[in-house]
Amino acid sequence: MGFTSQKIKDIPPYIFSEINKKKAELKDKGVDVIDLGIGDPDLSTPQPIIDELIKEMGDQQNFKYSNYSGCIEFREAVASYYKKQYDVDLDPETEILTLIGSKEGIANLVPTVVNPGEYVLVPDPSYGVYRMAAHLADAQSYSMPITEENNFKPELEKLPDDIKKQASLMFLNYPSNPTAAMVDLDFFNKAVAFGKENSIPIAHDFAYNTVSFNDPAPSMMQAEGAKDIAVEFGSLSKSYNMTGWRIGYVVGNKEIIKGLSVIKSNTDTSQFLPVQKAAAFALNMDQSVVTENVEIYRERMNAFVEGLSKLGLDVTPPDGSFFVWFPVPKGYTSGTFASEVLEKCGVVVTPGSAFGTSGEGYARVSLTHSVERLQEVIDRLRKVL
Repeated sequence: MGFTSQKIKDIPPYIFSEINKKKAELKDKGVDVIDLGIGDPDLSTPQPIIDELIKEMGDQQNFKYSNYSGCIEFREAVASYYKKQYDVDLDPETEILTLIGSKEGIANLVPTVVNPGEYVLVPDPSYGVYRMAAHLADAQSYSMPITEENNFKPELEKLPDDIKKQASLMFLNYPSNPTAAMVDLDFFNKAVAFGKENSIPIAHDFAYNTVSFNDPAPSMMQAEGAKDIAVEFGSLSKSYNMTGWRIGYVVGNKEIIKGLSVIKSNTDTSQFLPVQKAAAFALNMDQSVVTENVEIYRERMNAFVEGLSKLGLDVTPPDGSFFVWFPVPKGYTSGTFASEVLEKCGVVVTPGSAFGTSGEGYARVSLTHSVERLQEVIDRLRKVL
């Protein structure tokens, strides 16, 4: 006799759970494990944001339920941020919804717009939540390969007609996790035109919006007519090192946001008000701290890419995010490379195959350690490679 549904039984083990199990075993043996797997910033939340949280915790009114859509202060801060950063106008009442982290919003979006059996177009490789959310909503995932040869962009014109007719949602994600690629506004204009032509709503995951090493990352909301067909998910996790705070937002199409608010009002009561108000403060404050964080990641990225290159690996420097995506050495699969590096070097890297079949042959590392620690990783890899 079992107590879980077949839907849950069909979900494969979460790759990071398996990695954490092996990591714990090595630590028990006294191994100094360096984890470059999960993208959880090692940098601190800026002190002014923490101070604002403490201040808001002193107001007993903030211990009450939040508005289901999130407090107006936070939604207005998101609107102001988009105007300042992207020159995009958003209505805080109808075009912005507060989320308990963007991951939660992305998962709840699929049943908002997709009926059971319909298709969700998912980049391959990509963040695993897109595919799992489709599975939990009894929808079908259709992989859109994003290859290095095509600059990690899906070839929308090659999607089969029968799939386009059955598709009810398409995910995009730039700066990309795991490939660290970026696109320009021209790509978003083409994607919006494609979505309109085929009546396929678009969800753009913009979690790494501030972490770019060359040109600033464009918002999909800057594309012509984007709000007619698309929504964009944002997070404070990476920009302000607030992963555990669980605060994010979705902006864009009014109908989609209203539908998502129906699901959320029946499943949660938004985020703790002091967290929302501290997050509003973060969006409104001087953003120089964000720029400083990017420079730290740039220094780490340059050092790590140079180190991998000296080991003979063909590495393309990332355009954005704080990941490095690189082909594994000849003779390895993604999985065997990750296993050997963990066993022999005590270093956790994520096999590219964990992000989809098109990720086979690659590995992803997170730049969430100091330059000195990353150099130690290179020194350990040298003994194996």
